[in-house]
Amino acid sequence: MPECSVVQKSWSELTLEELYSFVKLRTDVFFVEQRIDEEELDNRDQEPTTEHLWIADATGTAAYLRVLFDAEASHLDANLCLGRVVVRADRRGEGFAQMLLARVMEQHGHESMLLHSQEYIAPLYAKFGFESFGESYIEAGIPHISMYRAGH
Repeated sequence: MPECSVVQKSWSELTLEELYSFVKLRTDVFFVEQRIDEEELDNRDQEPTTEHLWIADATGTAAYLRVLFDAEASHLDANLCLGRVVVRADRRGEGFAQMLLARVMEQHGHESMLLHSQEYIAPLYAKFGFESFGESYIEAGIPHISMYRAGH
């Protein structure tokens, strides 16, 4: 596997090509593949505190996630929320999501975090210390579970 590194930028640092590439990946997977009909472009990408992390290859963005900051804690003391975690179909199983999560833990592991996981992928987040809470729920037709990770 060629060397793939994590890129991290805020909204103001993104090029049009980078933005297009990760938005295309998100829509290809969430809308086309998973048929999710919820709002994808929710204006949170543009917030100055949002962090965009991705791994690119010759084809474009291979994996992506974003970190949102909420001034008001959304669960217990979690001000950070991870979301839009996605890996392109042809690159799944190569550990890209884990690479992105490891970078987030490196930078924010001392802070509490929240995420809303599709149920089948929850074991991945559990490896990084996230614990599920509450009942499973259906979002966009897919079973989800909320997960929390206390800061260390």
